[in-house]
Amino acid sequence: MNTLAASWDWLTTSANWQGDNGVWNRLAEHLYLTVVCLALSCAVALPVALVLGHLGKGGALAVNVSNVGRAVPTFAVLVLLLLSPIGTWGSWPTIIALVLFAVPPLLTNAYVGMRGVDQDVVRAARGMGMTGSQMLFRVEAPLATPLILTGVRIAAVQLVATATIAALAGGGGLGRIITAGFNLASTPQVVAGAVLVAAFALIVETIFVGAQRAAPAWARGSGG
Repeated sequence: MNTLAASWDWLTTSANWQGDNGVWNRLAEHLYLTVVCLALSCAVALPVALVLGHLGKGGALAVNVSNVGRAVPTFAVLVLLLLSPIGTWGSWPTIIALVLFAVPPLLTNAYVGMRGVDQDVVRAARGMGMTGSQMLFRVEAPLATPLILTGVRIAAVQLVATATIAALAGGGGLGRIITAGFNLASTPQVVAGAVLVAAFALIVETIFVGAQRAAPAWARGSGG
C-alpha cells in the first residue's frame, strides 16, 4: 500500500477519531489554542495600531519592529521561552510564541488601513466638531475595517498552520497526531496529520472570506 492510500486508510478509520488522542479531541484543542491566541493577539495589536494610525506618529516604527520579529522562527522563540523561567508556566510559552507570531499582520494591516482613510473625510469630521476619540471610532476605524479584517483573517490562518508547534512543548492540537506518527515511524499518520492541518486552515480561510463577503458594504470596502 502506497503512502497516500495508507494515509487515506488512517483518516477513514473511525478508531483514529475517537478518544483523548483521536482527531476530534485534537481538533478541539487546536481550535481552542487558535481562538485564544487570536483573541490575545487582537487585544495587543489592534489598540496600538488604531491609536498610532489615528495619531500618525510612531506607527511606521512599530510596524517595522513587528515585521522584523517575523524573521525570527516561531519555533526558535518557543525554544527560548521553554528554556527561560516562563517554561514552567504550562502552555504559556506556546501561547506567547504564537501571539508574537500573529501580531505583525494584525498590526500592519490595521495601521495601513487607518492611514489609508481619506483625509478629506477626516477633515470634514473634524470640521463638524468631532473629538479625537469620536473620529477614531466613528470615522477612521469603520473605514479601515476591511483591511483590519484582512489582517485578522491572515493571522487566523497562520495560527492554525503554526499551532502544530504546541505538540513540541507537550501541548495538544493536531500537531500531536504528527509527532505521534514520527514516534511510531508511521509516515501515513504523519501525512494524515499534515492533511488535517491543511484542511483546517482552508476551512478557516473559507469561513473568514465568506463572512467578509456577507458583511455590510462598509466592512467589505465596497461602496455598494
